[in-house]
Amino acid sequence: MKRNVLMAASLTVIASSTLLADEAPRVLHVGVVAPATIGITVQAGRVEYGKHVPYESEPGDTIDDTSHHLAVHREGEFLGWLVGRERRVLYTEDRLLGEMLDQGWLDKPRSYTLDSADDPVYTRPAFPVAVSRKSKPSDFARWSGWPYKAAIRHVVYLELPRPLTVGKRYTVHFEGRRLEDHAFVYDPSTLRSEAVHVSHLGFRPDDPAKVAFLSCWLGSGGSLTYPNDLTFRVLGADGREVHRGTVAVSRRASEPEDAYEKNYNGTDVRIMDFTPVRKTGRYRISVEGIGCSYPFEISGEVWRKAFRVSARGFYHQRSGIELGPPYTDYRRPRCFHPDDGMTVYHSACPLMDSGNGLNAKGTDENNFHNLVEGKTDRVVTDAWGGYMDAGDWDRRIQHLIVSRYLIELVELFPDPFSELGLNIPESGNDLPDVVDEALFNLDCYRRMQTPTGGIRGGIESSEHPRQGECSWHESLDVMAYAPGVWSSYVYAGVAAKAARWLSARKSTLAAVYEESAVRAMEWAEASFDAGATYPHRVRDDRNLAAAELFRLTGLEKWHELFLKTTVFTEPGKDLFEWKKHEQREAPWVYLRTERRRMNEEVRGYCREAIIREADNRVRNGRKAAFRWAKYEWQPGMWGAFSAPDGVSLARAHVLTNDEKYLRALVLACQTGAGANPVNMCYTTGLGHVSPRHPLHIDSRLTHQPPPPGLTVGGPVDVGHHKDYWAQQIVARYCYPPVDKWPTLEAYWDVFWYPPMCEFTVQTPMAENAYVWGYLAGRPSGTGN
Repeated sequence: MKRNVLMAASLTVIASSTLLADEAPRVLHVGVVAPATIGITVQAGRVEYGKHVPYESEPGDTIDDTSHHLAVHREGEFLGWLVGRERRVLYTEDRLLGEMLDQGWLDKPRSYTLDSADDPVYTRPAFPVAVSRKSKPSDFARWSGWPYKAAIRHVVYLELPRPLTVGKRYTVHFEGRRLEDHAFVYDPSTLRSEAVHVSHLGFRPDDPAKVAFLSCWLGSGGSLTYPNDLTFRVLGADGREVHRGTVAVSRRASEPEDAYEKNYNGTDVRIMDFTPVRKTGRYRISVEGIGCSYPFEISGEVWRKAFRVSARGFYHQRSGIELGPPYTDYRRPRCFHPDDGMTVYHSACPLMDSGNGLNAKGTDENNFHNLVEGKTDRVVTDAWGGYMDAGDWDRRIQHLIVSRYLIELVELFPDPFSELGLNIPESGNDLPDVVDEALFNLDCYRRMQTPTGGIRGGIESSEHPRQGECSWHESLDVMAYAPGVWSSYVYAGVAAKAARWLSARKSTLAAVYEESAVRAMEWAEASFDAGATYPHRVRDDRNLAAAELFRLTGLEKWHELFLKTTVFTEPGKDLFEWKKHEQREAPWVYLRTERRRMNEEVRGYCREAIIREADNRVRNGRKAAFRWAKYEWQPGMWGAFSAPDGVSLARAHVLTNDEKYLRALVLACQTGAGANPVNMCYTTGLGHVSPRHPLHIDSRLTHQPPPPGLTVGGPVDVGHHKDYWAQQIVARYCYPPVDKWPTLEAYWDVFWYPPMCEFTVQTPMAENAYVWGYLAGRPSGTGN
């Protein structure tokens, strides 16, 4: 414990040196969004985060333990929150620093003037004829108790009396010198405009789609409409034009984009197609009379580099090991390991019966109640490893979708992924790094397998983390779920998949996973109550496990079980039907199986279902202004826009080699890669701008940038969150009112908004990594 406390303190000290010295509001960017409209981005305030400091108790100190957070007061003053089992560390409150600009002043035309020394039209300073604005919190400071204060990011739009002239230099002045003057040259080939959106990742030369977008929502000024005759140019790094095209309408603000009849943009969106550009290089998109995009790359390594960062995100979520050089610049002590004194107790509650699982009995009142009620004094040994679910510490069987997808990628593309290095501790052994990563995750559950074969659903604390505690401070009770049929089925399927891949490469290790998979499956089958009513996920994962075991062993009993439990014994069944079944994985496994006595009729129905879902995503992507693809009834939240719903598109491409699926897949990746209204790549550590404040507790409390590779939930349809606690806090700081914000503008990078700023390894991280991996691994020339 002493070592961990000291390391936490040293991390805080290291990071403190990077804090900004200037607390005055500052202009971050000035660009043009229309020939007579400029946008000015202003940052007001910043948050100085709390610190871990030694705590020495004094007589009269009071500890508020009415919640599981432990707030300490001394003589009526709040000191901070107690941290760790020994309660020798205190985490202090955040502070909001800097001047908050008066928003009334921001909205006055006479707060701004613009002049120019070389444009005769603006020799004399001119006031804008109108001002509009959008403001949102850029970070939250948590103070004693529950209140939050926010730093604010403003974007002010000045509608000028006359258009600017290309090539001329202008200066914006601010009344009362509340902000520093800002000079710029109006050159659409070099001056970045927030209205021009393109992928920060770039494109592979053979990608069958290369596009950018043009749109701008002016906040209180509403939609900005562009003329129909605009042209755009693709410029090389030397400024030379390599392609010219016409800006076309992608989707009008009045046109719906999904089954909810919603449009998520609040303004018309236009599209620029430059697919013919194939030469390797660095480029930017320049729109006539407006401005240019961030630079982007066209290279054969684009998707490979993106996938590598995304896959290393799983390494950064590892529990039970220390993180740091030489594998990563992000530092974190070893956490949740038994050798450091972490004790994990057996709970009689299987994950299936917990609200963090399936809540199969419908009795879990707060996601943790059944787990805690089932706690025993029995210690579960060797309970460590796996991936932390999100910003907190739980590890659950659902995370094995990561291992499934990583193994599938190396099955599909053995050469590219056998050669891809991830710089992880296992690098250099005789397995591909993606397989090592998959097995690290899988082994957490294999270690906890009972002698009779049952698989525990994971490891969970008794509540969400205490305020101020990092993962290595955990002071709550920690439990392992009881073995259950659902978790055993999930594990059996993935372990069988691993065993099959290993069988031709490391037969001894393959035998370990095969034996474990079979024991888990046989335990689950012996425990399965055919007369009970299970959630469909239990039945679906039973079906998937049977498919994987048949593919591995060829035993007819597993084939018979698959055929007995699949929905694809008749035509027209979809991969997913709300509240009835979700069998997206098993049909794909059955189609990849090469055994005698295959049921060809069922195989045909499986193939049709995958292609039917892919066709649905193609159609839905065409309706979306920014070409994202999602299930049409999926609400606009939890990764709907930050990561592509593209697994079926990739698999349909494998089955048919039809370019339309690959094109739709590339397009579906654009929004999450930065081609969106806020011009942010939603995976940390990638692109020109990525989330700075994801709900990642360890990095936040130690003042480090978030580790790369975390794909956050992303923008949220605010209509789904009217009564949500975090939206109520955000609403205090948003202008226009929060319910007026278009969804794709509604990303608040504030840490304390879980559906936006959090993530889980299974969604959207796993699917994002799979899709980027598919685009990276496909043979060169695919898409021509």
